[in-house]
Amino acid sequence: MKKATIFIHAGTEPDPSTGAIMTPIYQTSTYVQEAPGVNKGYEYARSQNPTRFALEAAFAAIENGKYGLAFSSGVAATDAVIKLLAPGDEVIAGSDMYGGTYRLFTKIFEKFGIVFKYVNMQHAQTIQEAISPNTKLIWTETPTNPLMNITDIAAVAAIAKANNILLCVDNTFASPYLQNPLDLGADIVMHSATKYLGGHSDVIQGCLVMNDTNLRDQLYFIQKSSGAVPGPQDCFLVLRGIKTLHVRMQRHCENGAKIAQYLRANPKVAKVYWPGFEDHPNHDIARKQMSGFGGMISFELKNDSADETRRVLSSTKIFALAESLGGVESLINHPATMTHASIPREERIKNGLSDHLIRLSVGIEDADDLMADLSQAIGE
Repeated sequence: MKKATIFIHAGTEPDPSTGAIMTPIYQTSTYVQEAPGVNKGYEYARSQNPTRFALEAAFAAIENGKYGLAFSSGVAATDAVIKLLAPGDEVIAGSDMYGGTYRLFTKIFEKFGIVFKYVNMQHAQTIQEAISPNTKLIWTETPTNPLMNITDIAAVAAIAKANNILLCVDNTFASPYLQNPLDLGADIVMHSATKYLGGHSDVIQGCLVMNDTNLRDQLYFIQKSSGAVPGPQDCFLVLRGIKTLHVRMQRHCENGAKIAQYLRANPKVAKVYWPGFEDHPNHDIARKQMSGFGGMISFELKNDSADETRRVLSSTKIFALAESLGGVESLINHPATMTHASIPREERIKNGLSDHLIRLSVGIEDADDLMADLSQAIGE
């Protein structure tokens, strides 16, 4: 089946008792058993819930995987992956990454003896050079948050497999509509389902998708034991969101391309970060492993004063100044003080994230209205 059909039907079957076309919200904490140990496949809602199971099947289907697991947030899903490791194990991670992931790695897991090495993942060779006998996991985002850097997933997967290392790809920015890391050799795909999968800025959730049964069993045990599971209402919302992912992503990509070209042509804009430009670093890789370039864009003004950056961020009428991304509405964000504030400034600057970088999540509104909004905020 083609993606559009998969997204609409993934994980859902008519309810056997009523014929309801949407999976019901099973708002229950426990299940009655016929006798001790005799049940209908459900014992306690932290471990099993039919609404969540339907969503997890959908996650697997849309990422071309065998198994999906739903978590209470993207950070909770990331947390579960790192809990596969033991003190002394090493993780190679991208130097350009979501601030919440960096915070989790440095403030939580480092004190338990997990070692993190941060490298520029635009060149696979830098990953190869960072590997040691203790390296157990490679963690990458592509495109990255917020600089839109591109990692060659197939090349990194080959390195990981040659060294018996797990590869986890954060696919949040691309979504399964544009990119499927498991098909390129990744072991685990992570999403903040809060973003494009939910798509309506009304739910917090994360997911993991994988093909290996043993890996799935380990992660399910962590999920059940740690308890970072979403409620059935949240699962219902993400199931609903997935049904329109393809049509939303088509518009995100169309609008993203128009906004990126508009910003590049604006004389008050110094630089635009968007992987759809032919001169973007690793554009050829993005074109090879993605079916489109998405609606995430970052840019810098020529007048890079703090006052001017703040003025533009506070002047848009349609773009809402807020954290998060991937919703139907457009958002504008200042990574240095918002999504990436947890990364020390010297680290941000070293990795190319300036204090005046502005990030856009381009929504599905009319592109002309979005460009007009940016014009009145930035000027021309």
